[in-house]
Order: sequence, then C-alpha cells, then structure tokens
Amino acid sequence: MGDTSKSQHKKEKWERDVQKTTQRFPERKKQFHTSSDIDINALYTPEDSNTEQYDKQLGYPGQYPYTRGIQPTMYRSRYWTMRQYAGFGSASETNKRFRYLLDQGQTGLSVAFDLPTQIGYDSDDPMAEGEVGKVGVAIDSLKDMEVLFDQIPLNEVSTSMTINAPASILLAMYIAVGEKQGVKAEALTGTIQNDILKEYIARGTYIYPPKPSMRLITDIFAYCQQNLPKFNTISISGYHIREAGSTAVQEAAFTIANGMAYVDAAIEAGLKVDQFAPRLAFFFNAHNQFFEEAAKFRAARRIWARIMKEHYKAENPKSWKMRFHTQTGGSTLTAQQPDNNIVRVTIQALAAVMGGTQSLHTNSRDEALALPTEDSARIALRTQQIIAQESGVADTIDPLGGSYYVEALTDQIEEQVNEYLQRISEMGGAVQAVEEGYMQREIHQTAYDAQKRIESKEDIIVGLNEYKLEEEINPDLLKVDEQLEQNQIQRTKEVRLSREEEKVNDCLKALRIAARTNENVMPHIVSAVKAYATVGEIANILRDEFGEYTAM
Repeated sequence: MGDTSKSQHKKEKWERDVQKTTQRFPERKKQFHTSSDIDINALYTPEDSNTEQYDKQLGYPGQYPYTRGIQPTMYRSRYWTMRQYAGFGSASETNKRFRYLLDQGQTGLSVAFDLPTQIGYDSDDPMAEGEVGKVGVAIDSLKDMEVLFDQIPLNEVSTSMTINAPASILLAMYIAVGEKQGVKAEALTGTIQNDILKEYIARGTYIYPPKPSMRLITDIFAYCQQNLPKFNTISISGYHIREAGSTAVQEAAFTIANGMAYVDAAIEAGLKVDQFAPRLAFFFNAHNQFFEEAAKFRAARRIWARIMKEHYKAENPKSWKMRFHTQTGGSTLTAQQPDNNIVRVTIQALAAVMGGTQSLHTNSRDEALALPTEDSARIALRTQQIIAQESGVADTIDPLGGSYYVEALTDQIEEQVNEYLQRISEMGGAVQAVEEGYMQREIHQTAYDAQKRIESKEDIIVGLNEYKLEEEINPDLLKVDEQLEQNQIQRTKEVRLSREEEKVNDCLKALRIAARTNENVMPHIVSAVKAYATVGEIANILRDEFGEYTAM
C-alpha cells in the first residue's frame, strides 16, 4: 500500500512539472485521440491497465483468452502466410502473376475476381459489359478455373478467394480443379470469404436476400464439415467495413456481431458449434495508427474467445480461437506521391504482425491509381519479407504485451466493442441491424466526420492535404487489354458448345429442386460445375428460387 501511495505521489509531482512545461511549450493539440475517438493520455502507468489480472486479461500465447496470440510460439515456429491478393484480366494472365509471386517467395494465394463473377454474371451477359476482367480475374466456368491454377499444385498451396454471393459456386470449382489434379477434397486448404452480411453493410456485391444467403452459407458449413475438413468455410470480414469508413472499434464490433449471426444461423440449421466453429476465420484491416491497430487485434481475439466459450458454450479450444488474415488499408493510400504508400503499408503491416495475424496481404503503392504492376506487387511482398527476416519483431511472442499504453488501449477497445455488441443484440442481432440500416448509418457518419477532419487539416495526410507537390501523376500503370472481354466471351461460348448439354440441364434441374427444399445445395452445385455449367447459369437458378436483394 505504501509503494502505491509513493508511486501516486511521484506521478502527481510529474504532472505538476508537465503543466509548467506546457505553459512554455504548449502541446500540438488540446487533446490527442485514436481513430475511434479514444483519448490518448500523455503517459501511461500500471494503473491504466488491468495487467495485474494477468491470467484473466492476458494469459499465455496459445491459451485462453488468446490476447497474446493463438499459437504457443507464434512466429518463432513459422511466419505468417504471405498471401498477396491478385487477379486481373483472364485466367491465364492471373496464373502468370500467381506463379511469379510464388517464385518470389509468396506462401499463399489470394484470388481477386472481377465484378461480373462477384455478382454471378457470365462475361457474355449484358450486365457484364465493360467490366470483364477489370478489377479481378474473369471466371465463367470450370475451364477458366483449370487455367487459373495450371501448374499450381493445390495440395501444396493454400488459396483464399474473395467471393461472397457466389461463394458456393467458386468453392465447387476449386474442389473440381483439385480432383482433376488428383487432390482429394479433404486435402484442400484455403478460405472462401463467404461473408454476405458485410456486403449489405459496406461492399454491395450481394445477389440474394439475407435469409436465403444465410442458408447458402450454412449449407457450405455443413458440406465442408463432411468433405473439406481443412478448409476455412468463411472469412468474416471487417476489412470492407473499415474501407467504407468505420473506426477501428466499429470494424471489430460489426465483424464480431456478424460472426455471431453466422454461428446462430448454423446452430439453427442443426449444426453443433464445435462441428463448424474451428473452421471460422476472420479478415481485418490495418490502418496507420499503429498502436490502436495492434490493440484492436488483441482485443478482438479476447472478445471472440469469451463469446465462444461463455456465450455459445463451445468446448473445443479450437472453437475459441480467432484466426484472421489482415490486409493493409487500401483506403489510406493516395494517388498523390504514390511512393509514400510504401511507408504507409510498412507501418500497417508491422501493426498486423505485432497484433498477431496469421496471414497478411500488403497493398501495392499504385493501388490508388490502378491494379498493381508486377514491380509494385514485388515491393509489397518484399515489405513482408523484410519485416519477417530483418526487423527482429518475429523473434519474440507478443512484443507489445505489457505495454501500459497497449494494454490500456486493448481494454478500452474491448469495452467499446462490447457496448456495440450489446446494442446490436438488443436490436435482435446483426441481420436485424443490417436490415434496419443501423451499421450502415454508423459507418456513413464516421466516414463523414473523418472527411471533415481531413478537409480542415485536423488530420494530416502527407502529400494530400499537407506537404503537397506540383506533380503530374503519371506512373507506369497496369492496363487491362480491351480485347480481353471479347476473348473471354468467345471462350465461354466454346465451353457451352463443347459440353454435354443434357447433363448440364439435369444438374441445374436437380439444383432447382434442392433450392426449393431444405436439401443441401452444395452437392448439386459441385455436380453442375463438373458438367461445365457456368457461374451465371447456376446463379440464375438460385435467383429464380431465392429472388434478388434490393438495398433500401
């Protein structure tokens, strides 16, 4: 007790001294705060965090509540998966980029699909005109998927696919490609994003209304539990919520709320929590406020562990672990002085590593202008490799653990996330909150406030609103050949002419019947894909049966 009193007396004396100093040398701001509007103190001491409750708040790496990481030795055993997001133009062009990145030391694949594929249209559909291959690779049929993974052994590489509404179709194609390579489904590893709720909230590549969309997701959970035990069935994504303008706290809160909605839906569909929860994965953003980002990851792990153990009564420790991929913040990158983005991405990647990510994508310097060039993609990958091999931050577990500031931030983020979760629970859960537009309104207000701070220069963005240059922004950009669209349309027509049409029709008919009942649709989608039914043909069957979602 005496030591505490003495420490407090010393702190009060220091604060008086600081007040004298700031009268002569005023601080830069009246109040410092994080992106989530959490006040930042001038100094943090043991009294600011709950580190004295070590076992409850922190624990040890690889042990509940996983604040310090989900693996006992973290990066001392193996580095995070270096998974660069790539995809543009045709399957053959993207395959070349994949193989280049693997040759350069990338350790996992991440597929970007073009907009028509993401919303379930073939390249020859009028709705796809002008968008084929522009923001990702065009995939219309199994033939394209075979080309995409040509000379890439699926038993040796883990693949993440950013696909949501048609996730079941692209997963079926991946299964079929593996089979053609002689790789059994149970040996496949990777992740499908498959997170439709954040599409309604922030991204917009939805097809069907929420209820049938949730049914498709739980069908995938059940199918993978039986057939793809090593595959992550969903990547519950805060990344796009953050890209839409949310704070770090909102990103974590809304992502976890969506995760709870998927758990609820799976349990309602008859699955036991420990059957599917170990294969749930998450996907977060990393922005520039280094300590807030690292604390966000630590808090999110702790919150999810407690929810799964205490609320859902999961018994398998694997069900408690939040495994997540991180991507650096695309929305933080500027078209002005694009080389500055290399520095931003480095800070963000370092925050993800210090926060304990399992997988990481580093954005390229030119992504505010166009798809990344080969040189830019290589620099982005080298950023990860230098952090891993040269910085020393991977040599000890949770190096920020015990920092008075980081632990206080972790606690504050946890508290504010739980307040959001309580509010969403009182509304009836994430699906209800999405349908009422609650999360959307919160994000829009936050984005508006952030833009005002940039315009007033309260927040400085180097090269954008301060330290500007008179420059002509004309770097060497990647351009997708306009002829690609016609070539892709021709390839899809050739697939339709060469396949057994009667077999395709039988598969699509069986899928329609399954969609009308409670039967799992995944086996029928796999059969249709193997018969070379197209993405659009399969999606249109489900459109007919489920309807299409229209935003409010």
